[in-house]
Amino acid sequence: MKPTVQYVESKFDEFNAMIFDGKLPKIPVALSNAASYVGLCTFKTRRRPFRAPEYYGFKLRISTRFDLPEAEVEDTVIHEMIHYHIRLNGIKDTSAHGKVFRQMMDDINRKFGRHVTISHRTTKEQREAALDKRPRLRVVAVVTFKDGRQGLKLLPPVEKKVSAYHRALMRSGRVSGIEYYQESDPWFNRYPTSSAFNVFFVPMDEVRKHLTPGNQIRQM
Repeated sequence: MKPTVQYVESKFDEFNAMIFDGKLPKIPVALSNAASYVGLCTFKTRRRPFRAPEYYGFKLRISTRFDLPEAEVEDTVIHEMIHYHIRLNGIKDTSAHGKVFRQMMDDINRKFGRHVTISHRTTKEQREAALDKRPRLRVVAVVTFKDGRQGLKLLPPVEKKVSAYHRALMRSGRVSGIEYYQESDPWFNRYPTSSAFNVFFVPMDEVRKHLTPGNQIRQM
């Protein structure tokens, strides 16, 4: 399911009464298309001399990019409510998911039959379904190293940036050649586009299924 704001708000109220004795003040709920998280509790920090940090401006963010079972969405809401409870009450923990968080999570799972986890591990099918399907033009580079390995790099279609990337890699002495293609296949959306001097070592047979020979270009 893909939750709505009204759904998340209703679950917040339900779990607040059931698990947190109704002590958590309501906070704004925002939906996003983020691929980097399923749920997130955000807040601001105010620091004053000789006083403990004050946390405010809480917001519960839920990504609708993943089509998850309802129980997993509920557990995600509870996970973020634990974060909210800890920050709201100024409770010190050993880390973001430290001893306090884990103890609360374990107690909730045992008492209420939940399956809240430290992190949400999406399946391969869920990740594939969440990919951005929009065509995006970029320069795809296939980098061949002198040791025989080949890597994939996605670059913005900007001549200066591609040329700078090419010069830097060729000067490294580790690269024997680079092929460049202009592609807009959404399959490449799973990899970030940047000018950083790195590559992704992925199965090249799969990569070449999405490269069009006619789109090969000379160094820009």
